[in-house]
Amino acid sequence: MIRILLADDQALIRSGIRSLLEAEDDIEVVAEAADGKQAVALAAEHRPDIALVDIQMPVLDGIEATRQIVADERLERVRVVILTNFGLDEYIFRALRAGASGFLLKDAPPDQLIGAVRSIASGNALIDPAITRRLISRFAHAVRPATMQPAALRDLTARELDVLRLVAAGRSNREIAGELFISAKTASVHVSNILTKLGVTTRGEAAATAHRLRLFDSLLPGSPARP
Repeated sequence: MIRILLADDQALIRSGIRSLLEAEDDIEVVAEAADGKQAVALAAEHRPDIALVDIQMPVLDGIEATRQIVADERLERVRVVILTNFGLDEYIFRALRAGASGFLLKDAPPDQLIGAVRSIASGNALIDPAITRRLISRFAHAVRPATMQPAALRDLTARELDVLRLVAAGRSNREIAGELFISAKTASVHVSNILTKLGVTTRGEAAATAHRLRLFDSLLPGSPARP
């Protein structure tokens, strides 16, 4: 059973999302929070698998609530997903830096939300497909110079380059596993190794590295050469 904490200051929104999620046999909403401070407290009390957190909330906004949840060692198994009406780049960057595992817009189709919950519960990270490419493009300009060393890419194995290509295309670990015919666990290990070798901490930075170095096209299937 996937246990969910739902944090949104609008009771009607919470009610609608709760009804949608609890219609699924494998999902249960264990608590609801009306502000960010309450979300942090309820996360500590219930230890849900996923906290679905709105950005604009009173007392403590969703970004700071995410940061506090992720920073709490007791809550290391809690995955935070930002669920908001606002797909602004600033919010996306702040959410990722705060440690969010996912970013979804509230106008996403119901099946996409449910699929995202299951994907993130299984260990993947996910950004709404509508904003993935825009995020990567913008993030490329903000990546630290230290991450821009081509030599780091030479440390990647051929399989890791394949995985990096798919990360740069916005694929989740589960999608990478399916395309490369490997297990989701193996895909996760490859992604972790890639982050370490590139000297970055997030998938967004790894994807931005590939784009900033103009490697995305060279990593596409059928390309004649690799770095």
